[in-house]
Amino acid sequence: MCHLFAHQPQRNYESQTRSLRIGGHCTSIRLELSFWDTLDEIAAKEGMSLAKFLTTLHDEVLDHHGEVNNFASLLRCCCLIYRSQSTATAPVFPREAILDAAE
Repeated sequence: MCHLFAHQPQRNYESQTRSLRIGGHCTSIRLELSFWDTLDEIAAKEGMSLAKFLTTLHDEVLDHHGEVNNFASLLRCCCLIYRSQSTATAPVFPREAILDAAE
């Protein structure tokens, strides 16, 4: 089992910090490249740029919860949810799934 995890490409777990503007404020988020790749895929599937997708997600979580605690962790969990759904028979990815998972 460890062979499967240990022999993955190092690029998967290299991290990268990206700067972006959310709600008029500049911020930076540090994630592993495999998460950035997945977020790019989700954004494309939603017909949005990555920046627009992240802003939309942030705003929806803010509206739903009143605050956004640890946005980077939320993004990682979104990626896990997306990947688990995409390995199912037919991927279904409504926006509400992200918010429901954040509860």
